[in-house]
Amino acid sequence: MAAAKKAVLGPLVGAVDQGTSSTRFLVFNSKTAELLSHHQVEIKQEFPREGWVEQDPKEILQSVYECIEKTCEKLGQLNIDISNIKAIGVSNQRETTVVWDKLTGEPLYNAVVWLDLRTQSTVENLSKRIPGNNNFVKSKTGLPLSTYFSAVKLRWLLDNVKKVQKAVEENRALFGTIDSWLIWSLTGGVNGGVHCTDVTNASRTMLFNIHSLEWDKELCEFFGIPMEILPNVRSSSEIYGLMKAGALEGVPISGCLGDQSAALVGQMCFQDGQAKNTYGTGCFLLCNTGHKCVFSEHGLLTTVAYKLGRDKPVYYALEGSVAIAGAVIRWLRDNLGIIKSSEEIEKLAKEVGTSYGCYFVPAFSGLYAPYWEPSARGIICGLTQFTNKCHIAFAALEAVCFQTREILDAMNRDCGIPLSHLQVDGGMTSNKILMQLQADILYIPVVKPSMPETTALGAAMAAGAAEGVGVWSLEPEDLSAVTMERFEPQINEEESEIRYSTWKKAVMKSIGWVTTQSPESGDPSIFCSLPLGFFIVSSMVMLIGARYISGLP
Repeated sequence: MAAAKKAVLGPLVGAVDQGTSSTRFLVFNSKTAELLSHHQVEIKQEFPREGWVEQDPKEILQSVYECIEKTCEKLGQLNIDISNIKAIGVSNQRETTVVWDKLTGEPLYNAVVWLDLRTQSTVENLSKRIPGNNNFVKSKTGLPLSTYFSAVKLRWLLDNVKKVQKAVEENRALFGTIDSWLIWSLTGGVNGGVHCTDVTNASRTMLFNIHSLEWDKELCEFFGIPMEILPNVRSSSEIYGLMKAGALEGVPISGCLGDQSAALVGQMCFQDGQAKNTYGTGCFLLCNTGHKCVFSEHGLLTTVAYKLGRDKPVYYALEGSVAIAGAVIRWLRDNLGIIKSSEEIEKLAKEVGTSYGCYFVPAFSGLYAPYWEPSARGIICGLTQFTNKCHIAFAALEAVCFQTREILDAMNRDCGIPLSHLQVDGGMTSNKILMQLQADILYIPVVKPSMPETTALGAAMAAGAAEGVGVWSLEPEDLSAVTMERFEPQINEEESEIRYSTWKKAVMKSIGWVTTQSPESGDPSIFCSLPLGFFIVSSMVMLIGARYISGLP
């Protein structure tokens, strides 16, 4: 059988891409960056209460093992020898928070997902303790105080989960973002697992000083986080440990990047001023700012882009974060039943080619950049009796593009030099209507690589380039040329501006929906404080749902 194996040009590198919606394992040729095989498993999201979003850490870990095994089986069917896989990189949903028992390996609570809003009261209380003339949290971390980041999620777990409290008291608790949980588990878990994270993931916790590249004692004291439960911070490209089980036992895990940093690397945005936008569960525009921290005046985050080696310099980025992009498609599928699969939305939108004056602001988790407005909630407005599910589908796609326009405008103002085109990646970029809409709404070309798996590619590049592995060169002359698909604006600029300004009106309507009292209390008087528009929109959505169920257009 060995004689039947194909000769593979160059060593291979694997990448775990653990996202909010799914887990994937992908294998690349390190000399050509060609994707050879992959496997994907969808991940469940749990919504135990209004605004709460959780996932099962054990399900996430199991999905990684399953994806690795299935991909290795597929490689075998292609006559590719898996012993050619020389390294593994990890890319992950950022901010999502896990606490587990280092003696048993068991999670002490579900993972609290980055989209989760339960910590809003914690954020409000903490914000009162920050002096107006000295926002030390933002100056040290580059981040606004928000439910988005890990520190407040960890604070909630310490305050509300007895298992976590007890484990911390008994020195059994470990904290990490998803990368830490996976690397610790894959490198042995209770039997010598490596408890680490990289600088990009650490920079999303609100506990990490992005200047000194260390956990910050003052920040930990402010949030009340015991420093002994935090992982060791490493560079994004070095050997952390070896796989201890499965088909790839003994292979080094040598790359680790938060998903948006991984996409920046995978898009080869290594120069100051280069930017990319990733369309996943959320939407994330990152611009490389080189070795300097650039602080935004327009609602963007300052974050660590990457540090590709222990002795290599750190690079920073400006980031525009949108909470809901692909998640709105999943919501139309799972909550409203308007579509049966995510791919169907393109077909529905194509049927009408317009939203017919319908605008959708999917502020399910409040508004992120550039507003940072937790009081916002999703609205659909501009509805008439003519509106049908196709118009809502089109409006959902437009919403992703309008949100991108908002963060792109903020980035252009911060950087001073407008982007001449937008490099894009992520699962939603396979939707050609979305890509054309994006070009029309930005009024600049949108450029998409023919191989859209740039997040996984970035993690693989970091792993393959690590000292002690050395199978992937990141020198500019050695990087493979990438074939691009280009979408040019097809409407006039005036029409683009009119649509955008109407969207901004809709955004203003979405702000201020949530009052300080939570409906969780069961007090019916809360509904008295909701605007009349809430009931009008709700009624229209139910009417549309009824028309859809009864087969009416």
